[in-house]
Amino acid sequence: MLLLPSAAEGQGTAVSRALTSASVLCRVEPVGRWFEAFVKRRNRNASASFQELEDKKELSEESEDEELQLEEFPMLKTLDPKDWKNQDHYAVLGLGHVRYKATQRQIKAAHKAMVLKHHPDKRKAAGEPIKEGDNDYFTCITKAYEMLSDPLKRRAFNSVDPTFDNSVPSKSEAKENFFEVFSPVFERNSRWSNKKNVPKLGDMNSSFEDVDAFYSFWYNFDSWREFSYLDEEEKEKAEWYVCKSLIKEHIYCFFDEEEKAKKEAEKKAKAEAKRKEQEAKEKQRQAELEAARLAKEKEEEEVRQQALLAKKEKDIQKKAIKKERQKLRNACKMWNHFSDTEAERVKMMEEVEKLCDRLDLTSLQSLNEVLTSSTKEGGKTALEKQIEEINEQIRKEKEEEAEARMRQASKNAEKSTGGSGSGSKTWSEDDLQLLIKAVNLFPAGTNSRWEVIANYMNIHSSSGIKRTAKDVIGKAKSLQKLDPHQKDDINKKAFDKFKKEHGVVPQADNATPSERFEGPCTDCTPWTTEEQKLLEQALKTYPVNTPERWEKIAEVVPGRTKKDCMKRYKELVEMVKAKKAAQEQVLSASRAKK
Repeated sequence: MLLLPSAAEGQGTAVSRALTSASVLCRVEPVGRWFEAFVKRRNRNASASFQELEDKKELSEESEDEELQLEEFPMLKTLDPKDWKNQDHYAVLGLGHVRYKATQRQIKAAHKAMVLKHHPDKRKAAGEPIKEGDNDYFTCITKAYEMLSDPLKRRAFNSVDPTFDNSVPSKSEAKENFFEVFSPVFERNSRWSNKKNVPKLGDMNSSFEDVDAFYSFWYNFDSWREFSYLDEEEKEKAEWYVCKSLIKEHIYCFFDEEEKAKKEAEKKAKAEAKRKEQEAKEKQRQAELEAARLAKEKEEEEVRQQALLAKKEKDIQKKAIKKERQKLRNACKMWNHFSDTEAERVKMMEEVEKLCDRLDLTSLQSLNEVLTSSTKEGGKTALEKQIEEINEQIRKEKEEEAEARMRQASKNAEKSTGGSGSGSKTWSEDDLQLLIKAVNLFPAGTNSRWEVIANYMNIHSSSGIKRTAKDVIGKAKSLQKLDPHQKDDINKKAFDKFKKEHGVVPQADNATPSERFEGPCTDCTPWTTEEQKLLEQALKTYPVNTPERWEKIAEVVPGRTKKDCMKRYKELVEMVKAKKAAQEQVLSASRAKK
């Protein structure tokens, strides 16, 4: 109801407008600092205003400052300035009873009081002996203020407050009096929380919602505690108290045992199901691996048996062939290889060895039957027919290989020598053969070797192109880059051409000196100087009329067979003859030119 003051004397009252509506009740809530003052008044059952509360707070802080002047660390003078890090900074400034609750204003006031009383200049003026530099205990006061006045450094020191109780009750201690034992623990550790309004532990009468809120808070505990104040070694040894461990240890204290057992059973059931599933998968995997292993072993055993069978058959075949070969050799030896002279006998021995290498088991058996059942003339006819067939076969094979290699050699020679000189593209196949023959006829060490080779080519070449020593050297270098088989083909054709030109009767198989005994080369290992010397000495020791001459010669040369020695001997003979004939022609041409 709105009350108006009465009219002054001499004044009347008039109604200008009647109140047509009733008053309305509105709810008004305080905000800001007024709201804070309202809450404080309500909690204290007081009606004081906000300003009055602020005044009381300032008076309280001033009174606290006055009380702090009376607190002083009694052992201050006994502190070691070098060990300032291990001191109690709150106690040094006289704030041991307040500690982490001390305000910055209190810390500043305490430091001021300590400076006024313990500064070296004050004490020196009072006649007290003072230590030099940082050796005076006043350093401890300075360090204490430095640590507590800095918020970050103060937080680091508060985290390792030596007066804080980090102990945790055991489970046995909490079994009977959980609330009495753990309530102080949670209250102590609530000081490390970044969040305010930390929920209380409660008691047996607490609701499920309160209990759930309590455990949720501590499970997600957000702590500001850290150990940067400690040294590295001490950090590793520091017992970092985490309240979550308390929750995990006693989480079921407030829940029904039946609920606990149910959850445990579900957990075990899931673990058991997972374990069985993993076991089933592992058994299946092991079964698959075992099946794969058995299949592999079976397959390997089949392959092994087939290999053994094939080896056995091969060994039987090999023994049979070896037996037939030896039978052929003995049959030819019995008839003195169907020869009258040593040269013919050596040649026939070569042909027989060629037959041994080229004929299969059936052909060898057929030939041996003819040799053992017929006369000398019949055996010789059968043998020569077989030799002719084999030589014809070898000749065709060699011609095909030679043609292919010559084509490739010509292509390679054209590529390697293209654009290297005026006559680089006019090297015909005959000229290449002639060059190779000349290089072999005039080896390294010959006087004016390349001029001699160029002169030899100019005399014998049918192309009409005059070659210089420079042209010959360039082409010889390019031929050195060719494949060895290609060079052998060119060399063979050059050798055959030389024999035709000089009336030398070619071998029946048209083979090169290195292939004259067996067709394809079975042992192409070059002869060393030592082996050559041993062969020459053996040839002198065992002359032509020596029985089993070539067997004895082979025994003298280690690592060389009878066939190897015979091959080498024939090669040397042909090389010497060819070289002498070529040198004689060069000398004759030189004399005629002069």
